[in-house]
Amino acid sequence: MKILKLYILFILFILFSCGIKVNHNYSLDISKSNEYLNNGNIINLAINNPSNNLLTDLTFSIDDIKIETKHVLNNKLGVNTLRASFKVNNEIFIVQKDIIIYSNTKPKLYTYKIINEFDHDMNSYTQGLEFDNDYNLYEGTGKYGYSTLKKIDFKTGKILNKIFLDKSYFGEGITILDDKIFQLTWKENIGFVYNKNDFKLIKSFNYKNSIEGWGLCNDGQKLYKSDGTEKIWVLDPINLKELYSFSVVTNNKIIKKINELEWHNGKIYANTYQFNKEVGLIIDPKSGKVEGVIDFNGLKAKVKQHSKLDVLNGIAYNKKRETFFVTGKNWNKLFEIKILENQ
Repeated sequence: MKILKLYILFILFILFSCGIKVNHNYSLDISKSNEYLNNGNIINLAINNPSNNLLTDLTFSIDDIKIETKHVLNNKLGVNTLRASFKVNNEIFIVQKDIIIYSNTKPKLYTYKIINEFDHDMNSYTQGLEFDNDYNLYEGTGKYGYSTLKKIDFKTGKILNKIFLDKSYFGEGITILDDKIFQLTWKENIGFVYNKNDFKLIKSFNYKNSIEGWGLCNDGQKLYKSDGTEKIWVLDPINLKELYSFSVVTNNKIIKKINELEWHNGKIYANTYQFNKEVGLIIDPKSGKVEGVIDFNGLKAKVKQHSKLDVLNGIAYNKKRETFFVTGKNWNKLFEIKILENQ
């Protein structure tokens, strides 16, 4: 905390020494036509100037990209910094505020149809789920002292391979790319890379800017990682560096607690943790826009009810069967489903 305060003081010292003032007598005024700031909307910008001073060299920017006083929103979704810079009597002033930019389309609504039900280990606190072919299902589980990585014949429930993580790690999401299994941990700031064939550890890696490890998927070239916030981070699968992030946003909400992830047909399918309802999301990975909301209501009621029963989590697409498989934390069933658009 002391380091942070010193850093802030240093930045303020630099600003003032350069003749730049951060002044609260001025503020930004945003004129908009809708309740929410949605991409495609037109906004008009001005400076509230109570002393009616002469402002010169006035410029506006969103996340350091210069914009005009009248601006058609076409910016990244989520939180953006709107900033104005101007001079008064040759002194430079800067005023800024964070704004939230939402998607310009409302998500479509989806439901599900159960195709099959299979036995699932009720002791598995499911965190990640993924297929590598028609039969072999890989699962990562959590809880300190009980976190595992497993290879399962989903039809019989037979465990084909299994390792335990050290009891100091809380296992999280997994994904498979180029015969490697990537597994996250929750708060330990570390992930693991295994050989898919024998589960031997190849290497570990640390998170940098992302807060925690939650869900994981890949598009065949890059990894996508959720961290419990509204952000999804894009990682280089070779050096595991975080390349950039995007926010998950609807037409009127920022969605946090994005959990288990699955990639299918150019979209990210995601579970959400402790949401109001049992729902999944269909996310555009180019923008973070939520294109669909899947209502999974009723699934949890179909499993054995017990004291450790927890939320829906775990989604995997089976390419050969062209179906999704879903389960939950400490659920005794694995459901094969079709996801259908509401009519």
